[in-house]
Amino acid sequence: MLRYENLPQSMRYDAVKPYWSILQSRKWHLIAKRIFDVVVSSLILCIFSPFLLLLAVAIKLDSQGPVFYRQKRVGRYDNDFKIFKFRTMVVNADKIGPPLTTGDDPRITRMGKLIRKCRLDEFSQLLNVLSGDIRLVGPRPEVRKYVDYYTPEYMATLLVRPGITATSSIAFKDEDQLLNRGDDPEKIYVQEILPPKMALNLDYLKKISVCGDIKIMFQTVFAVLKS
Repeated sequence: MLRYENLPQSMRYDAVKPYWSILQSRKWHLIAKRIFDVVVSSLILCIFSPFLLLLAVAIKLDSQGPVFYRQKRVGRYDNDFKIFKFRTMVVNADKIGPPLTTGDDPRITRMGKLIRKCRLDEFSQLLNVLSGDIRLVGPRPEVRKYVDYYTPEYMATLLVRPGITATSSIAFKDEDQLLNRGDDPEKIYVQEILPPKMALNLDYLKKISVCGDIKIMFQTVFAVLKS
């Protein structure tokens, strides 16, 4: 982890310092998390590789376009990276609509509806875990447009690598339905959804650990099965 004075200027706020100090005191937890992430991600990819290959074929047969969608997200230390996701929308969906996706978004393909419902698009992000861009558990990475709405305290979530799942992901697993409640989904997201999500992410930073991550992973599986 960088020294506080070496953090990007965009993160050097007084509100970030307490979280930086907490993470400094939990360095061994962060090292253990990285080892855990690599081992578990490798095992999952090996075990489910035949299924993921079939999923890739189904995506290609269902609609024109690549199997993966690479979207730019904001990661640790406010740096951009490209996330792997199985494509669930038509080609150039980001150019014909907003970054947010509502439940009845016409850009979603037929196969994409099933993939989103079962959260299968997240499997491909294990490649990002192995490359070190993200972790199995951590604050979900946002697009730059919404990071620009972060308060100084919210920027503390960028002290750690983002994750595939988090307590905030579980709490807002039906986010696309919530965005359907009004005529301005982006306003709903920024004003009503983002604040409680970030509160959960900040709480996660205060007690980050491998055991906590395992608990969140099981909660994620149960939440997906329940839906």
